[in-house]
Amino acid sequence: MTIRTPRAALLAALALGLAAPAAAHDKGGWSLAIHGGAGTIERAAMTPERDAAYRAALQAALDAGKAVLAGGGTAADAVVAVITRLEDDPRFNAGKGAVYTWDGGHELDASIMLGETRAAGSVAGVTNVRHPILLARAVMEKSQHVMLAGRGAEAFAREQGLEIVAPDWFGTPERREALERLKAEKLSALDVDIKFGTVGAVALDQAGHVAAGTSTGGMTGKRWSRIGDAPVIGAGTYADDRSCAVSATGWGEYFIRVGVARTICARMEMKGESAQAAADAVIADVGRLGGDGGVIVVAPNGDAVFSLNSAGMYRGRATSAGVNEVAIYREE
Repeated sequence: MTIRTPRAALLAALALGLAAPAAAHDKGGWSLAIHGGAGTIERAAMTPERDAAYRAALQAALDAGKAVLAGGGTAADAVVAVITRLEDDPRFNAGKGAVYTWDGGHELDASIMLGETRAAGSVAGVTNVRHPILLARAVMEKSQHVMLAGRGAEAFAREQGLEIVAPDWFGTPERREALERLKAEKLSALDVDIKFGTVGAVALDQAGHVAAGTSTGGMTGKRWSRIGDAPVIGAGTYADDRSCAVSATGWGEYFIRVGVARTICARMEMKGESAQAAADAVIADVGRLGGDGGVIVVAPNGDAVFSLNSAGMYRGRATSAGVNEVAIYREE
């Protein structure tokens, strides 16, 4: 028989409380949130046809994830279903349609994390893997590592039988024009990109487990093998069944400094904040430092929320309770 002092009993109770999920999960319920990048999205530059095309693309990606979750699939499978679809859509800056580096190539990053075990996989600076999110998942499931980069990551992709494409497969005329304009007019990536370059998804499955994933082409004209927050576990991606799953999109340097994804989950776990309150507080902190962007968050109780301090974020969410929506502008 173990005898505890009042202090020991208090510490034990606190430990049990911190290990518990943020809220009870309704058996059989599921939630999903997705994003396709945040940034300066101006209504004046968005024709009705373009607006409709973006919303349709978001809905198609949302539908892919919904089908997995409604069918009893895992949160990780839903996240991958969403992101692989967005990686193949040239409207978004991940996979096909990725922005160009300063030297005229493409360097792709991705990450994924499971809330049940906190297993994670990440890749950075890959140039020829069609679906970086699949490579990140392979790192998580098939290696003893969390992050691989560059040629080593590409060699691992070949060993795993993932689809390899020519580097120019990712390019589009619009992305090439953006690089040329950046150089000719001596602009920054923020001046030529109408959004930050990231896609992502977070999900809660019927078993009560969460997962998060993020994939990106980075920033137009990036140099010196720059890496942003998307492949950094705890900055652009984080998942923990005790608190939440987060995928971020924004000015990566600031999101790394704040540790955005992990900090949101920590506030929920340690302070008992709701997903919305925690996300809003952390995005406000990013803003105070001078950064902007947004996050999507799913909680164990089924909440699926967004928070952003930019003009817009391509986004969508759906739940087993019947929620289904896509949006672009901040005020939506």
